[in-house]
Amino acid sequence: MRGAAGAALSLTLAAAAVATVAPLASAEPGDGAGAADMSTTAEATADPDVAPGEVAGFNMEHTSNVPKNGSLQSTGSDIAFQGEYAYAGNYDGFTVYDLSNPAEPVQALQVYCPGGQNDISVYKDILVLSTDSRRTDDSCNSQATSDPENYWEGIKIWDISDPLNPEYVKSVATDCGSHTHSLAPTKRGKDLYVYVSSYFPSDQLAHCQPPHDLISVVKIPTRDLEAAEVVAEPVLFPDGGYESPSGPDSYYSTSGCHDITTYVQLDLAAGACMGDGILLDISDREEPKVISSVRDTENFAFWHSATFNNDGTKVVFTDELGGGGLATCTDEFRPEQGANGIYDIERTWHHGKKGKGKWGGKELVFKSYYKIPRVNTEDENCVAHNGSLIPVKGKDLMVQSWYQGGTSVFDFTDSENPTEIAWFDRGAGLSGGGTWSSYYYNGYVYSNDLSVGFDTFKLDRSIDWRAKKHLKSLNPQAQQRF
Repeated sequence: MRGAAGAALSLTLAAAAVATVAPLASAEPGDGAGAADMSTTAEATADPDVAPGEVAGFNMEHTSNVPKNGSLQSTGSDIAFQGEYAYAGNYDGFTVYDLSNPAEPVQALQVYCPGGQNDISVYKDILVLSTDSRRTDDSCNSQATSDPENYWEGIKIWDISDPLNPEYVKSVATDCGSHTHSLAPTKRGKDLYVYVSSYFPSDQLAHCQPPHDLISVVKIPTRDLEAAEVVAEPVLFPDGGYESPSGPDSYYSTSGCHDITTYVQLDLAAGACMGDGILLDISDREEPKVISSVRDTENFAFWHSATFNNDGTKVVFTDELGGGGLATCTDEFRPEQGANGIYDIERTWHHGKKGKGKWGGKELVFKSYYKIPRVNTEDENCVAHNGSLIPVKGKDLMVQSWYQGGTSVFDFTDSENPTEIAWFDRGAGLSGGGTWSSYYYNGYVYSNDLSVGFDTFKLDRSIDWRAKKHLKSLNPQAQQRF
């Protein structure tokens, strides 16, 4: 082990029958923590399209499921991919799946290292985990704590040069923890920058004081992981950002970012920041600058995540109305609520004084909403969540999780007329929370469910027969051109 943070790493091989159940990690804040303060329009009356206890789908075949097991009994979260491995986060740690047989992944390794949400990314031999819950220390044997003075939150950095023997190398504490993070390597890959998103400051917390209108930028020298450190804390909202009518302490008022997606080949990033959606210039990795911002006070409640199209001319923002805990896919909620907002990135021109000189800019322009067209029961939490592009050249296709609304594939090539083209859904009572993330990787869709484990799907050939199926890696929050 290298570094003090590496103490007490617990590795559990898949072959071992481990019965340990760890206490739940308390995410601060966590998806599912919020309550809506937006009005709805009607009482839910329609019958669900997929009956309780049943399973249905269209243009999507469910090929396998690896149930939750072993020491990782908490909430399943995000996924990253590299080579023939998938790295799936869990509030208790992460699991490595072997994708040698892509239709039926095999659990290869469990790593017990609690600290919700354990948002996860990989870059070459580096794995990064986010911790957004107060812990007694930065080790993998830490406990949750309510102590407002003595606690640790931040990111954990691992060496995965041997994917089946990951080594915990270094931790970096960040203000208000790390709810999510996004990778932004330099052009030559000498340094890996990590944009850390966090929110909900409190004057009661020693390391999360308001105002918190910033992100933390961590620099990881790729040949010296132990030298990782916070190098900047750029303020993205000097005016404080959006303030909800319910007040500055509302779940929906901007107090940081929930998620940022980078597109380093274009030197761009898109940020979903509670009450604001933003576009950033990241040509200077340590000083990202907001170049366009949007708000939707009529329909959007909580700007949660962002996905560029392949050309970098559009952004799909998600609205996690209710923090992931509401049943927004009933007829009680309008189609524009708990949905995606699709924005084009349009070129703008600015002229100097007296018409001398001009320079170009980029602006986010709203085009449409997309929400799954199926009706769920009032017992199923359902709202837009994490997804990725399906790499088909010339088309804008995306697969996405909707908690208990299942997994949806939609075509947004026409920004103003997005259309669902495939889906899979478990009826009420089959999953205790639904799917967190659904991503397309080398011919298959992989989904991490909050409670039932790791799912694999095959799309109908009419959708992805031209898709790129030989990617070396995939981090959906660090997009690469295909």
